Amino acid sequence: MRTPNIIGFVGWSGSGKTTLITRLIPVLTARGISVSTIKHAHHGFDIDKPGKDSYAHRSAGATEVLVTSGNRWALIHELRGHPEPDLGELLAKLAPVDLVLIEGFKRTTSIKIEVYRPSLGKPLIYPADRSVVAVAVDMSAPLPTTIPTLALDDVEAIADFVVLQAMPAEQQLSLSSERMPQLRTRPRVGDGSATRTRLRGMQR
Repeated sequence: MRTPNIIGFVGWSGSGKTTLITRLIPVLTARGISVSTIKHAHHGFDIDKPGKDSYAHRSAGATEVLVTSGNRWALIHELRGHPEPDLGELLAKLAPVDLVLIEGFKRTTSIKIEVYRPSLGKPLIYPADRSVVAVAVDMSAPLPTTIPTLALDDVEAIADFVVLQAMPAEQQLSLSSERMPQLRTRPRVGDGSATRTRLRGMQR
């Protein structure tokens, strides 16, 4: 089974990580790249709610509840005190795709883009995290950095960068922050065919 390329997105709450990812997905899929996502949430999150049959099954003690229809299916797995799966285990549960965009998992994703808004008044993450390879920032103020900066509203350029820098999960998960790979190139806006070929070619 092929291993997907992965790249992470980190940033302070309110920086726009989810907004950026939801803007990237249609740009990437329009290039013929299949995309899935993983998002790390707080411990109390729930996608089910009281009054639903699936909630009743789970509340009764079911370890897993699978809900299916003609349009989609969803599997809810209750940990019930067991350790949270690591990123590698979660990736193994996904259907094969070309690229997985990961929101969160700051300590286990080896290549990340920081989403940064100076207006939040928070410090940059990248100086203390060598696995951050670029900063996507709203250009409301100059941002001196020692790594590439990407305009947060230039989604095409960010998509090019993502495709160029994403790496197979098995390689990333074996890396430490002290052995980070060199960046391949700076993003090339409009060169979608070349970046798509590189990403899909790594899977075959």
